[in-house]
Amino acid sequence: MTYVHQVGSRRFAFADLKELMAKATPPRSGDMLAGIAAATAEENVAAKMALADVPLKTFLSEALVPYETDEVTRLIIDGHDAAAFAPVSAFTVGDFRDWLLSEAADSAALARLAPGLTPEMVAAVSKLMRNQDLILIAKKCRVVTRFRNTIGLPGTLAVRLQPNHPTDDPAGISAAMLDGLLYGCGDAVIGINPASDSLPVLDRLIKLTAEVIERFDIPTQSCILTHVTSSIELMNRGAPVDLVFQSIAGTEAANRSFGIDLAVLKEGTDAARALKRGTVGQNAMYFETGQGSALSANAHHGVDQQTLEARAYGVARVFEPLLVNTVVGFIGPEYLYDGKQIIRAGLEDHFCGKLLGVPLGVDVCYTNHAEADQDDMDTLLTLLAAAGVTYIMGIPGADDVMLNYQSTSFHDALYVREVFGARRAPEFEGWLERMAITGPDGRLLPATGSHPLLGFATERAA
Repeated sequence: MTYVHQVGSRRFAFADLKELMAKATPPRSGDMLAGIAAATAEENVAAKMALADVPLKTFLSEALVPYETDEVTRLIIDGHDAAAFAPVSAFTVGDFRDWLLSEAADSAALARLAPGLTPEMVAAVSKLMRNQDLILIAKKCRVVTRFRNTIGLPGTLAVRLQPNHPTDDPAGISAAMLDGLLYGCGDAVIGINPASDSLPVLDRLIKLTAEVIERFDIPTQSCILTHVTSSIELMNRGAPVDLVFQSIAGTEAANRSFGIDLAVLKEGTDAARALKRGTVGQNAMYFETGQGSALSANAHHGVDQQTLEARAYGVARVFEPLLVNTVVGFIGPEYLYDGKQIIRAGLEDHFCGKLLGVPLGVDVCYTNHAEADQDDMDTLLTLLAAAGVTYIMGIPGADDVMLNYQSTSFHDALYVREVFGARRAPEFEGWLERMAITGPDGRLLPATGSHPLLGFATERAA
């Protein structure tokens, strides 16, 4: 079907829904690289206006990635909840935007609606939004998950403690881990990106984090961010795996480039749940995504990168994960060129994930060759905190010495807590108070030289 919109004396025609979606997307370098972006600002506006008139139900009959050849499309279409969709089924994309901004779209209504929305629907409506709209609507979404603590409650903000080390040195990882805990970070997960894929090394890291959690009775979970098949093998060998990690994307071909399909994700989910290591819930998966991954794998089918990112959240929600995060600026300026594009993408991703019912966090980050700096990240971090982001990263000095990119620090988490009054996961906050790390108000207590966590760090160093 051709979509047409007249702007003054100019007539803009878009060959199909896929082209219309791409042309309506706010400018970003990845879509330009793919040759699918609007050629002018005028064409971009015409596409947005044409998209606003598209009925939402069109996305159920006009697939952007072919149903016959893509298992992600089949997952989305076959799993669609028609009853949940019914309240908005007569809306156009523009009507849907107006409704989302209305008082009728409260937290309860959005939670009921989530199973009835496809990723393409939420991507489409995001293209009509200003940044403030993305913030306001995401703030109303409530997505709560549980493993050893409760993530996503209103008024809370969790932090992934990320103690990476370029050689997987246990002493270095222990020092960073305990530093983060003493700054009150780690309620989302203690998650290590290993430098090695060696199963003995991965096993040693899993046992290290498990030892810290068990020794100090910390109500949190650990994760070694290795391939899902490695986690499955480690579980088969008896390793104390809490969360199973995997990077995912929005097309079957892109997921294949990661060495996965939906079947192996289900296998990892089932294996982790079978261990029953959670104490307050069994949301046992951790997924990471990022705009541009399908394009970098030449697996984008001509679809814009933001829509494909939303499709990755459609994959994630089926497996009921504890955590999902977009590593928003990590892939590089070829996909998100500068601070402005990274900020917009982070707000879009958070909005789309939350609207789909996914526990979305954001790695507020950039690579050193992007046209961005830490002031841009401060801006995005602040906007996401206002939008109720589920969690952020906590990295010593905001500089990941293993992955070589810039993210957010333990101190950045303290900043947003102070500005927004955001608390930690309640079980974790209770532990911090019992350990005399924070007071009843959630603020850090003065440091002492005899804290038991420091003793553990000294042991490891020796």
